[in-house]
Amino acid sequence: MTNSGIILVASAALFWGLSGGIAGILINDDWNAVLVSFCRGAVGLIFVLMWLILRPRNSGLTNGKLWLWSIIAGLGVSGNFAFYFFSISESSVAVAATLMYCAPIFVYLISFAIKIERPTLTKCAAILLVMVGVVLLTRVYQIDSGGITYIGVIAGLLSGMSLALFIFGFKYAARQGSPQAVLAIAFSTLTVVLGTLIDIEEAGRVVNSVDWPLFAILGVLGGGASFILYIIGLRRTLPALASIVATIEPVTAALFGVIILGEVLAYTQVLGMLIILATVTALGVYSSKQ
Repeated sequence: MTNSGIILVASAALFWGLSGGIAGILINDDWNAVLVSFCRGAVGLIFVLMWLILRPRNSGLTNGKLWLWSIIAGLGVSGNFAFYFFSISESSVAVAATLMYCAPIFVYLISFAIKIERPTLTKCAAILLVMVGVVLLTRVYQIDSGGITYIGVIAGLLSGMSLALFIFGFKYAARQGSPQAVLAIAFSTLTVVLGTLIDIEEAGRVVNSVDWPLFAILGVLGGGASFILYIIGLRRTLPALASIVATIEPVTAALFGVIILGEVLAYTQVLGMLIILATVTALGVYSSKQ
């Protein structure tokens, strides 16, 4: 059971990493980041609705609390997609993906604020290390020289905060019903929120453009199959292993950016990336053991 769970989680993380690279290609082709995010979520909605139709039992759709927390999760995933892709447009795939991976740190900060977690020396040290890693990765001390903007850095961190909101919303919603019902509501929320922000004329050009296969692949890998595989995989995987396997996402995105998109990372940026990935992974393992 554990091996199959690891494979599913690894596949989901790989798909998420590739989706960042594909989004980078589309953004380089002058497609708006919000439109790219909307298409990713809209295709994902089709997948989770199919999953809900095939597995309708114990959905919890009549439960008001499920709707409330699922909508909160939907706002989180909306921000995560949009800020992540906007960060890519203002920095690079590698930087944006790694900044988004700081989400567990924001989960801890929120937990500290609402007093469901108690600060410890280990957790505070981890937060400090991640902050050091962010400084090295983004090179805020010479930000204008590296093709990275302050807006890109802020958007990347906001994508991580939004992912933390999604994690909280999904966690509490899943106690009220099935994960497929939660995702169906969350992705429906996403399509409504981002749908009001996109340029309808630009959206109409997607179907007839040469890039439509990339939009489709982005939606299938990054919005549909990946979420389903991840949730099923989590049921069969120890949390500590899942935390380690999840590092495939930012590593895949970074390699895609460097190899396919020709992005360049300085040695200090690579060091910052390694500090963030190692710290967040170790923190996940530590927390699961606790």
